[in-house]
Amino acid sequence: MKTIPMREPTYFVLAALFDGPLHGYAIIKRADEMSHGRVQLATGTLYTALDRLASEGWIELVSEEIVNGRSRRSYGLTNDGAGALRAEATRMADAARLVTDGGRDLKAGRSARKASPA
Repeated sequence: MKTIPMREPTYFVLAALFDGPLHGYAIIKRADEMSHGRVQLATGTLYTALDRLASEGWIELVSEEIVNGRSRRSYGLTNDGAGALRAEATRMADAARLVTDGGRDLKAGRSARKASPA
């Protein structure tokens, strides 16, 4: 599955749903916790994102109930959404390895080039 890099809020909305369906406020809280406060979603922003992700087939509405007179909708990750999330996690991990693991190789290669006669 080839995808373009996800924006951080999209990634954390999908990641929040990885362990199972959640309602909107729970998604906001979970994304905030998982991102260590970097992703703070406003309600309107979240529901716009949820509509977009549902239209892309990455999430689905799994239940709707009335709680304290208000509608509470819960959303879940689809198989395509889980695949997109895994693909993005792999892409980010590969990019990080260029620095964390490959950085040593890059430094060693630079040293070897400097030492070799031109």
